Amino acid sequence: MSLIAAIETVFHNPPIPFEPAKHSLKAWATYCLRDRGFKVVYAQNADFAIEPRTGDKLYFKVSQSEPEAEGTCGWIVWNSSTSQATVIPPASA
Repeated sequence: MSLIAAIETVFHNPPIPFEPAKHSLKAWATYCLRDRGFKVVYAQNADFAIEPRTGDKLYFKVSQSEPEAEGTCGWIVWNSSTSQATVIPPASA
């Protein structure tokens, strides 16, 4: 299973539901990833980075709307109408 597929699996069945009144989207996403064993680290030009055991870091931003342009960062997009998160991989992945 690829790293992106593993990340998608986390958000298809998150450990806790996203509740905007209780936590931010970024905090929820990092909690879900850390709960499933991912190493989530600080990133200067993104919301966070996932550091795999081998290979380069994957940088992610979170949003509640579709990103306008794809770049070196991946996206975790929350769709409030379906209450689901979508993972858009970085262009380099």
